[in-house]
Formats: sequence, C-alpha cells, structure tokens
Amino acid sequence: MTVAADLRFFPSIDGDLAYLDTGSGDPVVLLHCGFVDHRYWTDQIPALAEEYRVIAPDVRGHGFSANASRPFRWSDDLAELLRHLDTGPAALVGVSMGGVIATETALEHPDLVRAVVACGSATGDYQYEDAWTRGIQAEYARTLGQGDIQGWLHAFLKVAAGEHRSLDDMDPLMLDRLGDMALHTISKHTPGEKDWHVPVTGSWPRLPELAAPLLALNGGLEPSGLLDAADRMARTVPHGRTATIDGVGHYLNLEKPQEFTALVRDFLRSA
Repeated sequence: MTVAADLRFFPSIDGDLAYLDTGSGDPVVLLHCGFVDHRYWTDQIPALAEEYRVIAPDVRGHGFSANASRPFRWSDDLAELLRHLDTGPAALVGVSMGGVIATETALEHPDLVRAVVACGSATGDYQYEDAWTRGIQAEYARTLGQGDIQGWLHAFLKVAAGEHRSLDDMDPLMLDRLGDMALHTISKHTPGEKDWHVPVTGSWPRLPELAAPLLALNGGLEPSGLLDAADRMARTVPHGRTATIDGVGHYLNLEKPQEFTALVRDFLRSA
C-alpha cells in the first residue's frame, strides 16, 4: 500500500508513529477507531483544517505506525507525539478506541488537552454487556484464532450496520473504505502475538478530575448500554454535555459526515 506523500513519521521510543499534520490555528487531534487509520477521517480533515491545525495519527499497531515491541499506553504515545510537535493543549476528537484514548489522555496528561469529543465510547473501563456486541467479539476471537481473515473482516464490517440493520443497508463505498483500512492493519499482525498495550484502569472514579470540556457524541443506533455509559460520563465530568446523531451507528462520522463535523465545530468554538 502506498504511503501518502504528506504522511509524517515521529521516531518514538519504540518505532516510528505515522501522522498527518495540516492546517493552522488551535490544534485538533483526530483519533481513529480500532483496526483502521488516519484515513478514517478523510471527510473531517479538510473541513476542520479550514479553521484548525489538524493532527491525525495512526495509533501504534495500526495503519502505517510501528507495532509495539514493549509495554505501552495509548495516552503516553499521544502525549509523546504532541510534545514532539511542541503543541497543546489540543482538542481531542475520537471514535470508539479513539474516544477512549481521548478520555485517558485528558486524565493522564491534562496539560495537553483543552477539550474532548468522545464518540462510540466512554472510558476504557467500560465493557459491552449486550448480547449482540458480545457475539461480535466472540466472532472476532473465533475467526482470528482460525486464521480466517475474511470471516474476521465480515464480523468487523457488521459493526458498521449494528444490531438493527444489515450490511445491505449500508453504503458499499463506506464498507470498502473500512475494509481496506482494516485489512491493512490486520496484515501487520500475526496470530497469537503478544498484546503489549497497557490499559488505563480505574478511570470511572477519576472522571471528576477531567477538567476539560467534554462532548459525548454518539449515533442513535448504538447499544443502549453504551449510550447510558456515555451519558453517565458526561454527567460526571465537571463540564460535560451529550449530543446524538439519529439514524446512524458506531461510525457516525462516516454515515453523516457533514452533521458530525458541524456538531464538532460548534463544540470546539464554545469549549
């Protein structure tokens, strides 16, 4: 896969981490969800770069960034990148895994964060309890354990539709885009390799420490347990609020990019 000409690389303590850096103004960091990369934000990067400096990294082990060879935390990787770029405090916008990275970084490195938009996520302590999502997680484990990459990809793409829609209901171009990124990332890994990621635990009780303004922005078709957790997070932090985009699921910025970008822009202007 060809590396974009404007993709840059930061030599971290454990390999090079890829990122885009475009636009000017107050920094906004876009944090992608699991198994994809910075291209997840193709619709948002140019729109937000009209007003902000937009930084879109590939999380370690994803996209064009190095895999881990030692223990690491997502928040520390991001903090290291922002300090390398001599920027911050930044607004962090993340979906799913990216939303967790945003909240964790706001807790672990508060001097680097001025605002948080967390989508399809709460904190890293949250665990899905609904049967449908648990079934998808089990399908991930089964297919990867068997080396069935196409089976794994099919399960991964089901998340775009969610429990109440089928893949036939989804934009095929969106699914192709997600699938291309996911296959690129999964190809970087081998069955049974060690997971070096160290999660941040005990984050729920610490939420009152999260001083940055926070927007919990979610698709209305997300599981009710996640929506409840996001609402709880927004009520627990000192300056939290919620917003919902109706009729979309986990990848809300892909399904309704203009509405998503408008909501994020309005929040950032008021944060």
